[in-house]
Amino acid sequence: MTSEETLPSTLTTFTASDGENLAVQDWPLPEGEPQRGTVLLVHGLGEHVGRYDAVARRLNAWGFAARGYDQYGHGESSGPRGGLTSDLRLLDDLADMVDATRARLPAGQPLVLLGHSMGGLVASRFVAMNLRPVDALVLSSPALDAGLGAVQKLLLATLPRIAPNLRVGNGLDAQYLSHDPAVVAAYLADPLCHDRISARLARFIANGGPATVARAAHWSVPTLLMWAGGDKLVNPAGSRAFAAAAPKALVHAHCFEPLFHELFNESPELADPVFDLLQQWLVQRCPVAS
Repeated sequence: MTSEETLPSTLTTFTASDGENLAVQDWPLPEGEPQRGTVLLVHGLGEHVGRYDAVARRLNAWGFAARGYDQYGHGESSGPRGGLTSDLRLLDDLADMVDATRARLPAGQPLVLLGHSMGGLVASRFVAMNLRPVDALVLSSPALDAGLGAVQKLLLATLPRIAPNLRVGNGLDAQYLSHDPAVVAAYLADPLCHDRISARLARFIANGGPATVARAAHWSVPTLLMWAGGDKLVNPAGSRAFAAAAPKALVHAHCFEPLFHELFNESPELADPVFDLLQQWLVQRCPVAS
């Protein structure tokens, strides 16, 4: 597909099963263009899916439709920033989105989840719990190890019960998102990004990572796991532990040693190998239907 054939993305509102509204963005292929499948994007903490436009455009160029949504409490979706109505809220929303996306796909066409950071945790937890079948999974710097100290663990053992909706700063230092200063500046200037996290959401992240790593040996979905060796926002130890335990025939794991947290938003000379691996892995698993 050439740049002249690129279609504008569309922004719609999706009503989740509990009545809350989620903002959904679609990057379709032109009518008649051969389609390998659809990639459903799950963004990270404090951001929104609009930041994945460049990723979606690459997916389009490789023959994939792309779809993403702002998770509850993020971007243009409902909810207090960084809040959660229940422990499983983000997983329930992903189940709704998978169901709605499957309903639009031609029979037999693959549906791939691509989750970054907290979105990688949500997507991998979703697969680990077998909430819905998906054909493949891509994880980018997934939050599989929160790197909590003893005091933080003690607080998380009590605070969510006492004040689950208490929201505080998430402690994310934006300078470590990317080596590209323009990416950091755009993130800080983006009104749809925020720095809030509730006690309930913090507990979901803290508990969900180890629970997912514990299921790695029993993994059954083809998965591409990519993480940044220079990550200072998510502990790379979680990805290393998952990669070590997971079946090598199903999980392709790769550490990009010098990169910071946002693999897809690094400067071009650093990000190009990330996109090369992603393209190779996706195209191999999702051939164009004859």
